[in-house]
Amino acid sequence: MVEDFLHGKYFSITDPQEVNTVIYKVNRTAKEFIKTSSKYNVERLDFTEEYVGSNKKKTFFVSNPAPEGNPLLIFSFAKEKVVINMGFLDYDTIKISKKPMPMKYKFVSSEEEDYKEFPYTPNMKRPFSIIDPETTEEIKPTLYFDEEANEVKGKCKLKPNKKYFIFEIM
Repeated sequence: MVEDFLHGKYFSITDPQEVNTVIYKVNRTAKEFIKTSSKYNVERLDFTEEYVGSNKKKTFFVSNPAPEGNPLLIFSFAKEKVVINMGFLDYDTIKISKKPMPMKYKFVSSEEEDYKEFPYTPNMKRPFSIIDPETTEEIKPTLYFDEEANEVKGKCKLKPNKKYFIFEIM
């Protein structure tokens, strides 16, 4: 069941032991950024967590849901694997499908420190995400000014000999 909360909606899922789920809302890129960005971007949903026995109940929040609904990407991380589902947040329900969405993803690791660069948008929404599969935390970017391109860019620092899960919406 999806509930209204201020100017948003919320819904809950329960993760079994050894599973950690994160959810992203898929947005169309704003018209003013479409020339320099991809058609879509992703936004990680905030959540609260409580234990119910040995399981974790997570309540996810969707701020300013679109009247026509919001596509969702659902990633459930377990040891050495990720289960990927697609969902849709409708007016008062959430529908989950197992049909794959056109998306590239991979685990990456390097023996040396590495960086993933991307064009900056003020809302920090971008077409890809880099996740530490052990903690399921998103790697936060560092902003810098590229003098050659005369624009602000972002870069995510990847540690050596560590696996990361990277996905890109197309």
